[in-house]
Amino acid sequence: MRPGIGIIGTGMIGQMCHLANFAANPACRVVAIADLRPDLAAAAAQKFGISRTYGSHRELLADSAVSAVVVVTKRRATGPIVLDALNSGRHVLSEKPMAYTTAQAMSLAEAARRQNLVYSIGYMKRHDAGVARALEVLTRLRHDGSLGRIVRAKGWCFGGDTGRSQDNFVMTGEARPDGIELWQDGPDWMPRAIRPGYDNFLNVFSHIINLSRYFLGSSPAVAASAIEASGAGRIVLDFDGTACTLDLVSGSDGAWREGLTIEFERGAVTLELPPPFAAQEAEVVVDRDGQRTRLTGGASWAFRRQADAFVSDVATHGTPLASGADSVTDIALAETVWKQWAGG
Repeated sequence: MRPGIGIIGTGMIGQMCHLANFAANPACRVVAIADLRPDLAAAAAQKFGISRTYGSHRELLADSAVSAVVVVTKRRATGPIVLDALNSGRHVLSEKPMAYTTAQAMSLAEAARRQNLVYSIGYMKRHDAGVARALEVLTRLRHDGSLGRIVRAKGWCFGGDTGRSQDNFVMTGEARPDGIELWQDGPDWMPRAIRPGYDNFLNVFSHIINLSRYFLGSSPAVAASAIEASGAGRIVLDFDGTACTLDLVSGSDGAWREGLTIEFERGAVTLELPPPFAAQEAEVVVDRDGQRTRLTGGASWAFRRQADAFVSDVATHGTPLASGADSVTDIALAETVWKQWAGG
């Protein structure tokens, strides 16, 4: 039986990156959407051919046809909604950040574990076909030792043009209503003045942190950090003796530049990521003894592949590439970085 998907949150990201992709997947049914803005919910339902709309996530969770939900809401509202969904027995894909504190994140992962549910976090870049190719290359090089050992790594994210080529969504003039449950937007020790920068750090730069863990190891230590109030800066992660330096720069008017280079004794593997909304794959460059080989990507889209993977995981009870349990580490690392900065 095809999973019944409910979409909670029908703004631009909810429609363009999630609703459109799940609606196009024949292995599932999008049975309902929920949004606190009734006109927007109705317009999105008409555009994508969804028969049922609800004014709140709790109303949607009362629909027995919904077996899994995608949560794409205001970031501080994500945690409470995900917790309600997990406690109701629904599988969940939620946008990142999953939470603002390690304790919040752990409570969500524990709810999913307790209910034996699929809980996936929207690190869609793990689903990029080019990322998969890079991981295959890296695994092979580690196994055959042809480039020697890994000596260091560096990553970068210079946010710019997000690559949105078409507006596959509808919007209304409705304001976001107040009064919804929001989780605290940072740990108790964090001064309120720096929380907007922390929010930006989690929303933009957690992707490259998560990808570095995907390639180099799940549980690095923070070796050094120099963060600005905006969330930009430089951090160094220690992966069991391999240092990975990440340069993080806030949004600009130029091109989106993001990637990761893993350096071996006699070469390197570089992953060049596309802008987040661009329907293209990451490119992989292999440097071997001074010779460069570029593995050019195709036209698949990480968001589409993420949606397809979630449907498959729900159907087979598989483990997501970016599970809630694993993604707790991204929140813990962010907390550590910012606590070091706040402590001077």
